[in-house]
Amino acid sequence: MIKFILGKKLGMTTLFKDFKAIPVTLVEILPCVVTNIKTKEKDGYPAIQVGCGEKKKVKKPVLGQVHNLGKFRFIKEFRVPEEYLSNFKLGDKIDISIFNEGELVNVSGISKGKGFQGVVSRWGFRDAPRTHGQTTKYRHPGSIGATTPQRVIKGLKMAGREGNKRITIRNLEIVYIDKENNILGLKGSVPGNRKGLLEIRSANLTNKGKIR
Repeated sequence: MIKFILGKKLGMTTLFKDFKAIPVTLVEILPCVVTNIKTKEKDGYPAIQVGCGEKKKVKKPVLGQVHNLGKFRFIKEFRVPEEYLSNFKLGDKIDISIFNEGELVNVSGISKGKGFQGVVSRWGFRDAPRTHGQTTKYRHPGSIGATTPQRVIKGLKMAGREGNKRITIRNLEIVYIDKENNILGLKGSVPGNRKGLLEIRSANLTNKGKIR
């Protein structure tokens, strides 16, 4: 069975279990409603669209807004194999009860944006030596190419913007479930800032909707 839901990152803590300290990320599960079912014939790919969270009331109508989705704050799609579409219907509710302790899940989110970073911070380059006449360029990248082909090769690791990208962490174990407060405890860390939106799906379900 494939499982997926949306959540909000709360932060990290330590859970003591079987005389071991386990680093845990607490995620607030947002109960979702199936708002649309996309098929390969109609939309070009099979997917389940879900919505969650109450949206603040807008005084002026937004041009081009879909009225039946306007009440949800977050709308996300989860690609699934076409043979699983029959398991879902419009209006179905998805909540924390679908998960059990010990299960493995994949978590996707937007990583923290760190702005423009040098090669040492961004790629882990080693500092230049402090001797042999080196006085000013300790954290520089060094040579960026050879005499031939007389140009900078594509894909060279250089300074640039770090973070603020979609990242998926695979095979995180569910070690704690609080069904009353909709709290899920995942072993390890997940991408993003606190209160950031997370996509949680079964470990066997890829982002492209294939079963591994």
